[in-house]
Amino acid sequence: MRAMANDRSASSYSNENMAIPRLLGYRMPAEWELHEATWLSWPHKVESWPGNFEPVPKVFAEIARHLCQHELVNINVNDRQMEEDVRKLFDTEGVPVDNVRFHLIPTDDAWARDHGPIFITRQQDGKRELAVVDWGYNAWGGKYPPFALDDEVPTKIAGKLGLPLFKPEIILEGGSIDVNGRGALLTTESCLLNPNRNPHLSRDQIEQYLKDYLGVSLILWLGDGIVGDDTDGHIDDLARFVNPSTIVTVLEDDPDDENYRPLQENYKRLQMMKDQDGRPFDIITLPMPEPIYYQGQRLPASYANFYIANRVVLAPTYNQPTDKIAIDTLQRLFPNRRAIGIDCTELVWGLGAIHCVTQQQPAA
Repeated sequence: MRAMANDRSASSYSNENMAIPRLLGYRMPAEWELHEATWLSWPHKVESWPGNFEPVPKVFAEIARHLCQHELVNINVNDRQMEEDVRKLFDTEGVPVDNVRFHLIPTDDAWARDHGPIFITRQQDGKRELAVVDWGYNAWGGKYPPFALDDEVPTKIAGKLGLPLFKPEIILEGGSIDVNGRGALLTTESCLLNPNRNPHLSRDQIEQYLKDYLGVSLILWLGDGIVGDDTDGHIDDLARFVNPSTIVTVLEDDPDDENYRPLQENYKRLQMMKDQDGRPFDIITLPMPEPIYYQGQRLPASYANFYIANRVVLAPTYNQPTDKIAIDTLQRLFPNRRAIGIDCTELVWGLGAIHCVTQQQPAA
């Protein structure tokens, strides 16, 4: 685990000789900014969906089918046989491959949001330049080894694309953060302050890493995540920026539900938050679906796990009446994009949904 081997003090971290993206003019764009591509890591680890892996590739195919109409879809595959299998599935499912590219980048699992690259951008000599931040990855606190292949994905992608690479040498997953593109970053205490990630770092040190490597100026903290979330509370199951001044968040209406109290507490925090310019956010709510169980385990089903792509917003649905409320709400929030529901009742058995398996590459 790279973070454990790199126990920087606060003073050594501020060394001016280190390459700090913020000082070079880089920032992390908001998800709704124009994409060049979306990255997927093709699912192959059957243990991630024990006893019910078979439907999962078809869900990925549906995601790719909607995305490739509006942007390039890059897919990490383990070998040429996997690529051939995906091509056959795409042919069966009606997914055109003209806007799909396959990359021989082996992975341990399919959660590209968390092991994939975080792209940052800057304006230089009138041009927009991209770079990659390769945070350390330890499968959500060492829960699911092996993860060495996943940990190398951002570096390999940066190499393929010929992009500058920054390595903060601390553990951080993409699903644990969300940005508004203007300087604010939203995250959770339950994840980023969990000792299974970076026990040697204080809250202030973690905030400084986020500011320096993502070009943000304000860190906004929520509390706990939802029941069944093995990531220790990723923000992409809780609350998301939908424009620079608006946050959408999930709420549970049933006081007897386990999610009621943590989601209400997060909602209260959101109502008190102000943006990077000192202005309060508009807070919009999404419902929570009825509890979904598989083999006696409650799953982290949430409508907040949507993905904002060029001209579309792909949102998880769960065969429930609340699906329509969620899709209609997102459609109102994204009037210039089409909100599309994708059935994730099978996918969420892997304890993640659409946002968890996608990673955006901003346009240059």
